[in-house]
Amino acid sequence: MAWVLTFVVAACVTQQPDASTSADPAAVTTGNSSSLVVYTALEDDQIKEYLSSFKTQHPDITVNTVRDSTGIVTAKLMAEKDNPQADVVWGLAATSLLVADQEGMLEPYAPKGLEQVQAQLRDPRNPPTWVGIDAWMSAFCVNTVEAKKKNLAIPTSWADLTKPEYKGQIVMSDPAASGTGFLSVSALLQMKGEEKGWQYLDALDQNVAEYVPSGSKPCKLAGTGEHPIGVSFDYRAAKAKADGEPIQAVFPKEGSGWDIESNALVKKAQIKPAAKTFLDWAISIDASKKYAENFAVTAVKTDVPIPAGYPADPLAQMTKKNDFNWAAKNRDRILAEWTKRYGSKTNKG
Repeated sequence: MAWVLTFVVAACVTQQPDASTSADPAAVTTGNSSSLVVYTALEDDQIKEYLSSFKTQHPDITVNTVRDSTGIVTAKLMAEKDNPQADVVWGLAATSLLVADQEGMLEPYAPKGLEQVQAQLRDPRNPPTWVGIDAWMSAFCVNTVEAKKKNLAIPTSWADLTKPEYKGQIVMSDPAASGTGFLSVSALLQMKGEEKGWQYLDALDQNVAEYVPSGSKPCKLAGTGEHPIGVSFDYRAAKAKADGEPIQAVFPKEGSGWDIESNALVKKAQIKPAAKTFLDWAISIDASKKYAENFAVTAVKTDVPIPAGYPADPLAQMTKKNDFNWAAKNRDRILAEWTKRYGSKTNKG
């Protein structure tokens, strides 16, 4: 995907209902056209707040969210290809939805209000198979108290993370499980070229204590001081600081990898009208204003100021070379190579 100059994601499934829920997603996909199963990789602390608007507008529709990290949600979708359980995907990486689209798993749908979505943040086909809601980018969470105790300088770049002084001090997301992990790896391979990109990741691995299956967890671990540096993402870094944790949010000077949290209608024999209603709401101004409280980049422009803790110019921070189609087509190959090289340090917990 071309660079955009006009705009600034555990194996256990977590269910987040807006009214009621079921332990078995399949149980709510039949017999009730007003009950939806929504697969999502949005953050737990975002979902309830976002859905408050939908509940107010559509109290007759029960939304059963099945939430996990990007890699787990993607794997679940693919495993269910011949018997899809989800009605809708909400807030999953565009690179993951492109993989599902390549397998013919998505039903094209143009939600109401599509004309408000910036063209660069949606599938260009008409009707589109996926539509973005916001973009998120890689950021470092640095515990300033622990860094001072260990006499560590605050890293300001990807290059800094390979310095010997940070050996064993870094925690990062496993890209096979985490969309944040994948967007960072994908960005580094594209920025540097694959040969030099893998050389960089080899050097970075020397300083990584462990890889974890969540984009948020590196920042959480940095916040508790378990590891002084977590390679995480913008929302989690900014929120940790806003919540009073001793965290400095660092946006690497070479640029941040990024992806688009996106929505799609799952192709299945019977598509519920409520699923389309949900997708209409998910790009509405009301919903977009909620997204904008957490992210500097939204698909539908709003009047909400950029949240505290972000760069003054989020556009300039996002890497200019970011080909989503390349990332989707090469995802399995990249993850297999990454796992072969670094998988021994992955913490599955």
